[in-house]
Amino acid sequence: MSHDDFEIEPVEGLPAEPPKGENILWQGRPDWWRLAVESLNVKWVAGYFILLAVWRFVSQLDLLPLGQAIGAAVPFLILGLVTCGMLTLVAVAQARATVYTITDARVAMRIGAALNVTLNIPYTQVGNAMLDLRPGKTGTIALETIGETRLSYLTCWPHVRPWHFREAQPALRCIPDAEHVARLLSEAAEARVSVPTVTRARPQAAQAVAAE
Repeated sequence: MSHDDFEIEPVEGLPAEPPKGENILWQGRPDWWRLAVESLNVKWVAGYFILLAVWRFVSQLDLLPLGQAIGAAVPFLILGLVTCGMLTLVAVAQARATVYTITDARVAMRIGAALNVTLNIPYTQVGNAMLDLRPGKTGTIALETIGETRLSYLTCWPHVRPWHFREAQPALRCIPDAEHVARLLSEAAEARVSVPTVTRARPQAAQAVAAE
């Protein structure tokens, strides 16, 4: 019998039903191949093992027959293939476990293939959003948080802006049609932040105003 680790979610990607009046505008996942390339550097790893194999072949070519020199380089290629395969599986697992949600009030990120975590980031705690657009219309949207919001780089990885360790910036990594999603997020955040907040004045302040 199959088992869904997230079957208790009332709404996929959210730990609870959205509050009344909050609307989901978009949901999506990372593109697993772009995640493998950009976050796990699969192409760089493959290139590294290819260089090792070439170096091994050239260094043995003067000492061994051609066939044996090729055979000496093959183990590096096999090791590289296995390593890249494992990294790709990690990317697939991360992509399948991840759900990004944009509502008219917040950005929610259900992340973590092994340990599931859901981040809720209200627009009032977002100082800036930056789009890194890549070929094929995929891209990453990083969120610069403000106020007392502090997130761990390791907890968010790979759903975080690379190389920003001190002040980690959670990110919607490698999402398809990123430019459209960025525009949607920008419009929702602008509309939310521009809504005035009405608070009740304390009695002392109200009496002081009345006396004046």
